Amino acid sequence: MKTTIAEVGKYVGQDVTIGAWIANKRSSGKIAFLQLRDGTGFIQGVVVKNEVDEKVFEAAKSITQESSLYVTGEVRVDERSPFGYELGVKEIKVISGSVDYPITPKEHGTEFLMDHRHLWLRSKKQHAVMKIRNEIIRATYEYFNNNGFVKVDPPILTGSAPEGTTELFHTKYFEEDAYLSQSGQLYMEAAAMALGKVFSFGPTFRAEKSKTRRHLIEFWMIEPEMAFYEHEDSLKVQEEYVAFIVKSVLDNCKLELGVLGRDTSKLENITAPFPRISYDDAIQFLKDQGFTDIEWGDDFGSPHETAIAESYDKPVFITNYPTALKPFYMQPHPTREDVVLCADLIAPEGYGEIIGGSERIHDYELLKQRIQEHDLPESAYKWYLETREFGSVPHSGFGLGLERTVAWISGVEHVRESIPFPRLLNRLYP
Repeated sequence: MKTTIAEVGKYVGQDVTIGAWIANKRSSGKIAFLQLRDGTGFIQGVVVKNEVDEKVFEAAKSITQESSLYVTGEVRVDERSPFGYELGVKEIKVISGSVDYPITPKEHGTEFLMDHRHLWLRSKKQHAVMKIRNEIIRATYEYFNNNGFVKVDPPILTGSAPEGTTELFHTKYFEEDAYLSQSGQLYMEAAAMALGKVFSFGPTFRAEKSKTRRHLIEFWMIEPEMAFYEHEDSLKVQEEYVAFIVKSVLDNCKLELGVLGRDTSKLENITAPFPRISYDDAIQFLKDQGFTDIEWGDDFGSPHETAIAESYDKPVFITNYPTALKPFYMQPHPTREDVVLCADLIAPEGYGEIIGGSERIHDYELLKQRIQEHDLPESAYKWYLETREFGSVPHSGFGLGLERTVAWISGVEHVRESIPFPRLLNRLYP
């Protein structure tokens, strides 16, 4: 019976054949232990000398790290293993050998591992992070599909900057200028006017020259937009969605969280509602904490966000930032001209902002005024203004950065480990 490691529990006491690679091995005279992986998981294969043909045992002893093989054996329960099963190996058929595999069980430097990212992905910890990333994506689709959202795909090539910044990657689109998208939001707003509640999931690009553990040049965003949703309605969706994906990982990735040594008690507490602190109160809190350099009107850096987050055991919303700090499209506060109806969601444990969201301006004249105040080319935003000209409604949305969320839930230190092939300030290889 040919199967995968993930499915061996169905065949306890039976012989199965698995296509696998040798992740590691050790042997002691009359017994060899093969650490096998096949992409679905890891299992130990036990080869006992006096129970197999001599050629099989010699193959087990001589096979090298990351060689590929078909291995046949009996599935056995193994309560000592986190996986719960092992394979009593009976036959080995080598498919392809591997000589001088560069990533050995010893310690390697970060740059070396990043240069060999295509191979580093095979390791047990990186495998666990990718499985958690996959579960977050799967749960994202489940949450939004179950709550009446329609998946819409905004363009990656755009003719203008959604947030009016200069941190864009420029390219030529035949005879026109074009940019790699930094957000699909504006297009999602148009889609919400057609479909009510929508979400996108795709790559975004920021030409920001940052080297922090929180930043990538290319990253993936989940961006919902909701017609007839005001700011408070959006906050409820955000906390429900984040709580849902955390629970999904806890329920479906126990083995992977264990491999990473994640303290799951910190995740088990992530339930809605989340605490909130206004920007005004956050400034005062930081001053009280000894941040004497921070003043009202300043944006928060990583140390500021971390200090605020450490006061809570759940993600925390920082609400109502100054108008001058935020993009042109955010709805003004109803009783204050100096702040807007927005919130950033700050993850615990120093992982920073994972969501930015707001109610969007729905008044045509005000949006037009904001575009002019930000010196944006009105011709490029004509289509966006038309979404307010023809039947505008209150609407809200947000964007969740997938890689920061994966890093937080997985407990890995740097976002470069939360995406298969990271693009960093000085890294375009492999």
